[in-house]
Amino acid sequence: MTVARYIHLFAGTFILLSLALGVQGSPLFVSQWWLAFTAFVGANLFQFGITDVCPMGWMLKKLGVPETKVACSR
Repeated sequence: MTVARYIHLFAGTFILLSLALGVQGSPLFVSQWWLAFTAFVGANLFQFGITDVCPMGWMLKKLGVPETKVACSR
């Protein structure tokens, strides 16, 4: 998997989890403050779209995750 796929995977997971914990109708409801985490992830995605700067991308690259998939050579 590439950096971009991990970013999408983590963002989607965190948004769904924080919604499950923050919406009162959810069986996993804990507190409405979890919705602030949803807003934080959304704000980071928004600023990435404008600035092309992603802290999670930097961390994944430092962990050795490839930016692109290398095609198989023949």
